[in-house]
Amino acid sequence: MTSPAERALPANSPGESREGDFGCTVMDLRKLMELRSGDAIDQIHAHYGGVANLCSRLKTNPVEGLSGNPADLERRKQVFGQNLIPPKKPKTFLELVWEALQDVTLIILEIAAIISLVLSFYRPPGEENEQCGLAVSTPEDEGEAEAGWIEGAAILFSVIIVVLVTAFNDWSKEKQFRGLQNRIEKEQKFSIIRNGHIIQLPVAEIVVGDIAQIKYGDLLPADGILIQGNDLKIDESSLTGESDHVKKSLERDPMLLSGTHVMEGSGRMVVTAVGVNSQTGIIFTLLGASEGEEQEKKKKAKTQDGVALEIQPLNSQEGMDNEEKEKKAAKLPKKEKSVLQGKLTRLAVQIGKAGLIMSAITVLILILYFVIDNFVIQRKPWLAECTPIYIQYFVKFFIIGVTVLVVAVPEGLPLAVTISLAYSVKKMMKDNNLVRHLDACETMGNATAICSDKTGTLTMNRMTVIQAYIGDTHYHQIPSPDVLVPKILDLVVNSISINSAYTSKILPPEKEGGLPRQVGNKTECALLGFVTDLKQDYHAVRSEVPEEKLYKVYTFNSARKSMSTVVEKPGGYRMYSKGASEILLRKCNRILDKKGEAVPFKNKDRDEMVRTVIEPMASDGLRTICIAYRDFSDVEPPWDNENEILTELTCIAVVGIEDPVRPEVPEAIAKCKRAGITVRMVTGDNINTARAIATKCGILTPGDDFLCLEGKEFNRLIRNEKGEVEQEKLDKIWPKLRVLARSSPTDKHTLVKGIIDSTVGEQRQVVAVTGDGTNDGPALKKADVGFAMGIAGTDVAKEASDIILTDDNFTSIVKAVMWGRNVYDSISKFLQFQLTVNVVAVIVAFTGACITQDSPLKAVQMLWVNLIMDTFASLALATEPPTDALLRRRPYGRNKPLISRTMMKNILGHAVYQLVVIFALVFAGEKFFDIDSGRKAPLHSPPSQHYTIVFNTFVLMQLFNEINSRKIHGERNVFAGIFHNLIFCSVVVGTFVCQIFIVEFGGKPFSCTRLTLSQWFWCLFIGIGELLWGQVISTIPTQSLKFLKEAGHGTAKEEITKDAEGLDEIDHAEMELRRGQILWFRGLNRIQTQIDVINTFQTGASFKGVLKRQTAGQHLDVKHVPSSSYVTVAPVRSPPTTSVAAAVSSPTLGNQSGQSVP
Repeated sequence: MTSPAERALPANSPGESREGDFGCTVMDLRKLMELRSGDAIDQIHAHYGGVANLCSRLKTNPVEGLSGNPADLERRKQVFGQNLIPPKKPKTFLELVWEALQDVTLIILEIAAIISLVLSFYRPPGEENEQCGLAVSTPEDEGEAEAGWIEGAAILFSVIIVVLVTAFNDWSKEKQFRGLQNRIEKEQKFSIIRNGHIIQLPVAEIVVGDIAQIKYGDLLPADGILIQGNDLKIDESSLTGESDHVKKSLERDPMLLSGTHVMEGSGRMVVTAVGVNSQTGIIFTLLGASEGEEQEKKKKAKTQDGVALEIQPLNSQEGMDNEEKEKKAAKLPKKEKSVLQGKLTRLAVQIGKAGLIMSAITVLILILYFVIDNFVIQRKPWLAECTPIYIQYFVKFFIIGVTVLVVAVPEGLPLAVTISLAYSVKKMMKDNNLVRHLDACETMGNATAICSDKTGTLTMNRMTVIQAYIGDTHYHQIPSPDVLVPKILDLVVNSISINSAYTSKILPPEKEGGLPRQVGNKTECALLGFVTDLKQDYHAVRSEVPEEKLYKVYTFNSARKSMSTVVEKPGGYRMYSKGASEILLRKCNRILDKKGEAVPFKNKDRDEMVRTVIEPMASDGLRTICIAYRDFSDVEPPWDNENEILTELTCIAVVGIEDPVRPEVPEAIAKCKRAGITVRMVTGDNINTARAIATKCGILTPGDDFLCLEGKEFNRLIRNEKGEVEQEKLDKIWPKLRVLARSSPTDKHTLVKGIIDSTVGEQRQVVAVTGDGTNDGPALKKADVGFAMGIAGTDVAKEASDIILTDDNFTSIVKAVMWGRNVYDSISKFLQFQLTVNVVAVIVAFTGACITQDSPLKAVQMLWVNLIMDTFASLALATEPPTDALLRRRPYGRNKPLISRTMMKNILGHAVYQLVVIFALVFAGEKFFDIDSGRKAPLHSPPSQHYTIVFNTFVLMQLFNEINSRKIHGERNVFAGIFHNLIFCSVVVGTFVCQIFIVEFGGKPFSCTRLTLSQWFWCLFIGIGELLWGQVISTIPTQSLKFLKEAGHGTAKEEITKDAEGLDEIDHAEMELRRGQILWFRGLNRIQTQIDVINTFQTGASFKGVLKRQTAGQHLDVKHVPSSSYVTVAPVRSPPTTSVAAAVSSPTLGNQSGQSVP
């Protein structure tokens, strides 16, 4: 369809490359791309004189493309911009520090520390007063009193450390995530024609003037204008919201926009706008418009789909909801909180509440004890000059209370999750899993079902023709060309060469003696390989009939299951078709015989052929493809009426294509079965082929009672008379279904949705799905985890997926399962460890404070414990590498609690050991070690050896318990594989070294004093006792401990009420808030009603008036607002006396008390 004039254009002659002399500017092109269909065509013709002239203005050749001269490309980038949309600025380290400082417990600590600091510098006049004589005991402690500031400073210092560590973790997570995004973006390449060659170019390298080759499944990377197209249909819903596919053609609508999906057909376009100047870029620029404009925007009326929201009452709940929704929609794709996050948030909140109560009680008891002891028992008067000293005591008590809270709150939990997920994602890259959504990684660990494609995932996607049926003969090997009649040979070669995408080709092998490389559609490559095996050259045919000469192309799609190309020939048209054999043979009414003559082909002949040719091929695991043609007279037929065109074909040949099973797949599927995961194969292939391959893979094993269904049969079994899917019918089928053949993408989606929504079995199924085609998008989105193929997958599939398999291999999915389970286990290990520390530290601080008026573990010490136990331990335990043992157990399921009964046994068991040891040391340690007691020390007394030993023993016990925590299923050998995890070893050794420094040189800030060697050995010995005690605990069978409860459950189905449906994230705090609002509205309403009644009586209105109003309230118009869980209740006749908004927000009707609603 190109005129000779176009071809004569030089590719880019160097003489033309003077600065900026393109025949149009960026703004011209931007304006042009904003037009649609008719307007655009008029503008192109009026302003540019047609697409060909536009190309010459952009100095490009519609056939050869740009020359690829670097200077020219650079100039184009300068004039028209690069194909990049600049990302939003990442948060700076200081911003992250500021965010980390917002933590409530840290703020409380900072305030307490500052008060403590200020008071320590304040020397009150009553200092020497005997009456307040609690402060300092002996003259030599005077120096210590001077050092009172150290504790406040040390707390502040620890807070700074905690904040920096948190900020650094956030920063590295952000950096990793950006790296991941960049990698995903770099992976996206596009077919561009340069210098007459089709090359795969990274999307960022595309410039204005490039000629792009577009085909089914592409996500367009830039705006452009169509030069040549075959049957092109585009899904523009991402820009316009219209779900109908838009037909594109030179005559009707040649405008192609970035970010839209090619749903059918193929073609070429000239790129006219890239990056921020493309339509998607313009939208992104508007979304990321500077923050300053945000305020102004809010003042203007927000428009939604072009309708101003001002029509709605300003404060109506609906208006608010829409605004909220808009804001959220702009920010994030909708995703529920992941299962794990949900469980952890609930657990952290529960622990936090308990900690808060404990710390409040601790402070209360300390203050009460102090007051009662001093002013009631010892009967001291409260002297004004002593007040500052008393306040110092109160601050000290307050700090102890806050410290209890700090230790109780497991702020390491979110950190552990982040580290574990980030670490897994990084490692999964090496296992060919490119994770796009972090939570997919953990969901994979719960997977109970995998619905996999066949081609390319279970098989190698290296297709070769092995058998053929040509001219009444079934050849079990490829025939030599001499055997075939020239007429038939000619038809076979032409049909295959012309009726396949010109982007599919066979290139010479990269290495000597290797297999030829297949580029493009693998089935087409197999057929082209067949032509080469017949010693023919498909290039010659293609150069004779270039793409421009093709008259009409019906591209392959899942509904047609065939592809046809029409070419003009003397005296009319010829259409070549190829497609699934059983479908195409139904449309054939003749077949070529041995001599190449077309003979009638009746139904009985077809059944005979299916029985003798197609079924034997299929049961060998071959895909059967039929090649046919049809001639038309010179009267042009109605090309748009496909059913009429695709009939009365003449069958040329049927070929059997082999796609061998990947050698590693059977082992991977066996692993899945052991791990309690059901693998189902969903394929578009013939049922016999599918069954043969499923048996080779091990999805079907001989003698099993399983179902293999075809798409049609599957639909007949699950739909009712109206054609609707019935869940009960589906529930009877899916548990046994293993192979779904001849299935459409809709069938895949129905199956996935059915399995996920099913209530059969005690657990809800967690389904992973693989997909590569554009139409797999819905199934990939619906699945819990969608895997897209990195090599064969279309951009649309990758967009919809959670994980991209960079090697298209099924074994990578099994690795993803292993990593997913490992994340879960890492979190559980950390939890087991963390909760033991929390339980012990809180109880010690609490009882110590109540009995001895001073926590045995000081604030700074607690912070150190908190730091090592939270931050370093989460690093150590969250980076445990996965082992094969993970695949030898069933999936946990969505509702399994985080803390199993075995873990609960370990937590309580170790807590008992540690508490016994600590209390023994606190109350009898001084006798055992023959040292001074540290109990009931005055305010600024120096650190005692007694309490240093308590602190040291406590830390060492935690250290050895960290090793115990590496196993959570009651295994005995806690050292198994410990040296495979260098991070763990270095954290344990590092913590131990720091502990030695703190005890020996920490001095006053850490409330420590030096210990002798024998004291150190005792501490170590008690610590190592943890390991021995761990063995004792694992001897006790969990079953015998009936009183143990599990904790950290997932949300039960019933609990996620309807309230949650409109929310983007199921946030329990938000739900509480909504319930509060509802009650508040009801309360308001009742008060309003009562005021009305009083008003009525006061104004002396008759009783009838009140009755009238009562009844008026009964006729309520209930108007359902679909987008949220509110019901707007508006009375039919609103009495004039009231002016309260008649919007009762309630999940049920607000009027439950039987009173009227004003």
